[in-house]
Amino acid sequence: MSYAEDPRVDDYLAGLPDWQRELFGELRELIHEADPDIQETIKRSVQPYFVLDGNVCAFLAAKDHINLFVYDGAIVPDPAGLITAGSGNQTARTIGFERGDAIDRPALLAFLRRIVANNRAGGWRKLKESAQAGRGGDSDDHRT
Repeated sequence: MSYAEDPRVDDYLAGLPDWQRELFGELRELIHEADPDIQETIKRSVQPYFVLDGNVCAFLAAKDHINLFVYDGAIVPDPAGLITAGSGNQTARTIGFERGDAIDRPALLAFLRRIVANNRAGGWRKLKESAQAGRGGDSDDHRT
């Protein structure tokens, strides 16, 4: 697959242990497979982000695992159980991987494509607002 690599992302990956670099490499390919228009960048000084009409996801390496933060406002369904942390987070949830973990490629690909579709539709914040407006909002005003 051909996509524009950001050399700063390469620099981030270069400093990681082999297993983390390899796993992030697989995730990177999958992210770009989800939509070839996804762009790589660095935010927060060093953290790799993948963006298309808003944040799609980001990488963060820890000592004994890696995290893929998915920016979906907790509105993308997760029937495959990909989410490992942050289920109550209003902005991003985490898909964590440890050494030796396999990536559920079909499920993650579908998940990422849904985030991109939501971003192209105005983003998860707009979609949540529209859904609330369609239900009459969260108003406590019950006048007759």
